[in-house]
Amino acid sequence: MLMKKWLVVVLGVITLVVSSCASPTQSNNGPQSLANEGIKVIETKVDRVVDGDTIQVYLKGKKEHVRLIGVDTPETVKEDSPVEHYGPEASNYTKKALTGKMVYLEFDVGERDRFGRPLAYVWLEKPKSDSDGEVRAKMFNAQLLVQGYGRIITIPPNVKYVDNFKKYQIEARNNKRGLWGREVK
Repeated sequence: MLMKKWLVVVLGVITLVVSSCASPTQSNNGPQSLANEGIKVIETKVDRVVDGDTIQVYLKGKKEHVRLIGVDTPETVKEDSPVEHYGPEASNYTKKALTGKMVYLEFDVGERDRFGRPLAYVWLEKPKSDSDGEVRAKMFNAQLLVQGYGRIITIPPNVKYVDNFKKYQIEARNNKRGLWGREVK
């Protein structure tokens, strides 16, 4: 029993060390990497919006579809699937807010999803910290939740802002914002 507890502690320490070493790498000719009080972001321009939770940007000189971490908006372009309730509104909101804009991508532990897309938090301005006020005011993922354009989706190991996101979804639901304000018929 004591051996099992010791093994769990050792594995926990190894996991912490490995996860703290994971960070995105950029070549000198790619988007600019900026560090602000421990938050590393990459500046890039949004080429186009695919749907409410997916954007296209240039990373390392290559067009990439970036999936926003922590938020899932209703589908509008999924092959062989109908357009979902509040999907067009979420997609239009993202298009209006991000198309052609400079943004700052922050990566978490897992940098790509199972489809090979980069996963990121999208900041509208360079963050000074990861405080709740900064997240709420400057992170687009958070704004989708606050305004009710999407639901929280938590896929470990990308959980840095999960507590903030839970709070924003509850706020949107309680205030009947966005998709929480209409009954689905």
